Parts: sequence; structure tokens; C-alpha cells
Amino acid sequence: MKLVYISKKWIMFVSFCFLAAITSWYVVDRETLPTAQDQNQEFVINMVTGEFKSKTEDGKEIEAYRWDPGTIYIPKGQNVKLSIYGVNGKEHPFIIEGTDIKGTVTKGKETILNLKFDEEGIYRLICLTHEDIAHNGPMIAYIVVD
Repeated sequence: MKLVYISKKWIMFVSFCFLAAITSWYVVDRETLPTAQDQNQEFVINMVTGEFKSKTEDGKEIEAYRWDPGTIYIPKGQNVKLSIYGVNGKEHPFIIEGTDIKGTVTKGKETILNLKFDEEGIYRLICLTHEDIAHNGPMIAYIVVD
């Protein structure tokens, strides 16, 4: 009968590799890995209007409006439906800088924009009512096209 000797280093190495493989399997959810999409397939991005309120040390109330999420990513040439729901603020007239797109988001209503950007870049979604700090802003979201 032959006796097989396995060193402690070899056992530690195999154990580490096994543990790393199991950990990787749990950490990487295969269903959420990015996949190539058909450029003609439309996908929906949901956005809402939001508001932050606070008081300064002297009791003055301050507020700021925002788009949430503040940054969205769109593949170049992809058809996208941007759904913006008005939660805070009576209305938010807006433009998308660098385009002819404009509209208004009204509290309690959904505004739908069908978008397709053929040029890479960063486009700003700007609320014209809250475009700077003096007007409870800046209420600007960034549309990143790549």
C-alpha cells in the first residue's frame, strides 16, 4: 500500500481556490450581467422630481429641487422611453440642452419622452424654473450617451 503525502500548502491553495470560486458565484449574479441589446429595442428609464427642505441655523427655510436619478446612461442610437413623474413642485418646464427637446413635468402626472441620441456626449436636462441656487436649484440631470 502506497502512502500519499499532501502538504499543508497544497491544501491551503486548493481551499483558497474553492472559496474564491464559490464567492465569485455568489457575488456575480449571472442574470444581471450586461448583455448586448438590439439597437431598435426600446427600453424605459424612470425618473421623478424631488425636493429637499431644511432650515438654516437662523431658522430660514431653504429648499432645492432635483431630478432623480440625477444621471442616466443611454447607449448611442438606442430608442429610449424616458418617463418622468412629477412628485414635488407644481410644474417643471424643461429643455434638454443641445437638442430641440422641451416640455413640462406637472405634479401628479407622468411625462413621456421618446429619445434617441445619435451623438455621444453629455446632455443636460434643465428645469427652467429651478436653473440655479437663487431659484431653488440647480435642477439639472445628466444624460450620458456613449
